[in-house]
Amino acid sequence: MSNITKEAVMDLREKTGAGLIDCKRALTETNGDLEEAISILRKKGVASAAKKAGREAGEGIISQAISEDHKKGILVEVNCETDFVAKNEDFIAFSKEIAVALLSDENVDLENKRIEQVGKIGENIKINRSRSISSSGIVESYVHTGGKVAVLLSLESTEGNLDSNESLSCLAKDLCMHIAATSPICVSRDDVSEESISKEKDIALAQAEGKPPQAVEKIVSGKLEKYFSTVCLLEQPFVKDPDLTVVELIKKTSSDSGNELKVGQFIRFQVGEET
Repeated sequence: MSNITKEAVMDLREKTGAGLIDCKRALTETNGDLEEAISILRKKGVASAAKKAGREAGEGIISQAISEDHKKGILVEVNCETDFVAKNEDFIAFSKEIAVALLSDENVDLENKRIEQVGKIGENIKINRSRSISSSGIVESYVHTGGKVAVLLSLESTEGNLDSNESLSCLAKDLCMHIAATSPICVSRDDVSEESISKEKDIALAQAEGKPPQAVEKIVSGKLEKYFSTVCLLEQPFVKDPDLTVVELIKKTSSDSGNELKVGQFIRFQVGEET
């Protein structure tokens, strides 16, 4: 490696946009032949990946992975440049591979895999974000058709450890689908910030301006209840049976299963949303 000069490495980097280490390796492999080194980098997809890195990756999909014991799950947003590529089987498989890798080790270095995929696909690819849930209960997920929206949720027992079974898994998956459709921001009204409540009160008071004092109090109370039923998962009408609220559905399944169940937490990802 000593016969490869710094100038040669910098020259190759300038021509390809590839990283210093990749350039040095390519020059070493070709005994300093610049054109052959460029060819090697292109074959590996390194040069094209570097050149495409500046292009916007605004499309993509959400992938998920769940451990075999259903105690941990993860959502990952992987972005590309076009919706056409987002529907590509190789890109979908790559996104799933990334989710599985991050489920095992959230600190794993995936840059080489990303660069290799850029070379295959021909577009810039970005592993945008990931979040996981671990639970003493069960973790389930739902990915909406096309992978644009996905939800991860933990279902827990107030009595401690909870093992997966068909009825509990079905409930958890139904709740994930519900969240995908209704976009709640929290589990219960206890999770709503004082700032958000104060803001809603101010809006309600403005709308009730000019009404008698007793009417104002009733209007504000009603507006807040409506707000909670919109943003709090437990208070929303269940999408598959609007006659039941989500909390009533959970209580019914708790009674049937012999476990006092509760939603631990949930994560909802949508491609391209601001985070």
